[in-house]
Amino acid sequence: MRLFVALDLPEEVRHEFRELIARLKKECPAARWVRPEGIHVTLKFIGEREDIDMGSIREALAPVRSEQAVEMEFRGLGFFPDARRPRVVWCGVEASANLAALAGEVAGALEALGIERETREYTPHLTLARLEPGKISAGEMRKLVLAAESLEGESFGTARAGGFYLFESILKPAGAEYRKLQAFPFVRGIA
Repeated sequence: MRLFVALDLPEEVRHEFRELIARLKKECPAARWVRPEGIHVTLKFIGEREDIDMGSIREALAPVRSEQAVEMEFRGLGFFPDARRPRVVWCGVEASANLAALAGEVAGALEALGIERETREYTPHLTLARLEPGKISAGEMRKLVLAAESLEGESFGTARAGGFYLFESILKPAGAEYRKLQAFPFVRGIA
């Protein structure tokens, strides 16, 4: 199973991204655009794990808590690694300070099961598209970069999360599909 832990988005935010992706797709149809229903804020990518007991993952994640819900605003677009050599189109996530702490708690809980922590700092973002070198013309890429720059300060909505999910990622030719395996409320006092 290919697994990850993430915050889900409300439908009104998904609607904003549906419209945004449709707009950007006109500039760069050769990109591999994500399905809006699958957009999420990853807390920890676990990866392909056939060797791990699902009950152990559930037990490890169940005690993860925060004093408050995570507040997020989805703002601006960018590229990994950068606009000169773009491989991924992303939307930024401006969040309350407890989002990074929550990601750290999740990583720590899973580290006890032999799932390694990331070596780089946690940077929340929403992946919108993947760009494969050689499959996208220079003209399309330039149009996409200009479109992203024009939306640099634009907000695509807000969300408040009091729970996270363990997801399974099912890879298919048309793109990954995500299935929620379990919900984990993390705000104290929420059952």
